[in-house]
Amino acid sequence: MSAKENHFAGESARRYDTSHAGMFTPEEVDPVVGLLTELAGEGRALELGVGTGRIALPLSAAGVPVHGIDLSEDMVAELRTKPGAEQIGATVGDFATTRVEGAYSVAFLVFNTINNLTTQDEQVACFRNAAEHLEPGGRFVVEVGVPPVRRLGELDDTVLFSTGPTHWGYDVLDTATQSMVSHHITVEGEHGRYRAIPFRYVWPSELDLMAQLAGLALEHRWADWHRAPFTSRSTAHVSVWRKPA
Repeated sequence: MSAKENHFAGESARRYDTSHAGMFTPEEVDPVVGLLTELAGEGRALELGVGTGRIALPLSAAGVPVHGIDLSEDMVAELRTKPGAEQIGATVGDFATTRVEGAYSVAFLVFNTINNLTTQDEQVACFRNAAEHLEPGGRFVVEVGVPPVRRLGELDDTVLFSTGPTHWGYDVLDTATQSMVSHHITVEGEHGRYRAIPFRYVWPSELDLMAQLAGLALEHRWADWHRAPFTSRSTAHVSVWRKPA
């Protein structure tokens, strides 16, 4: 396993599905699986940051052979407890550099996982790694938020993104380095739990340049998995880059 710090180990891995329960609903999952199934065609899919299998399991159930890479051994262990997991190959390692056998018609990174790579060099390496796994004509798909700097005040560096009776979340951004730390405060009964996870936010145009360096060309950019148009007001995007045939 990479020496990179793992923020999804132990209790964080065991609680992952319940703490992100809203992302496991059919309304969230089905559009993702539908688009990836279409892009995979008769080929195979590679998920970078497979986690506990939120997308890999239903994608496999839809008939697409799936292999996943994840830094967290504990997240992969959670995946292995679920029905259908025996159909999914999984490799523990840094998805920016870890190579697995075979060629894939689609590789994908969802739910802001590209931001878990906290340097530009790592993100560039990830695009190269994805491109090397793709067969000619294959696609690399990334789902990620648009950096929320527009929501910052003139002297502020904090964006509140979640408020509720059991969870508060806020991001602290450094616009000089594009670094961001997500802070989570969770209330469970009479007890509270605090987590801080570092990220590096990245702009759509920057991702396009990373793709170009890896020999990929932008094919589509949508605001969501329903393929809504991407505009200057979009808060996230689903982008598809294609390897030359």
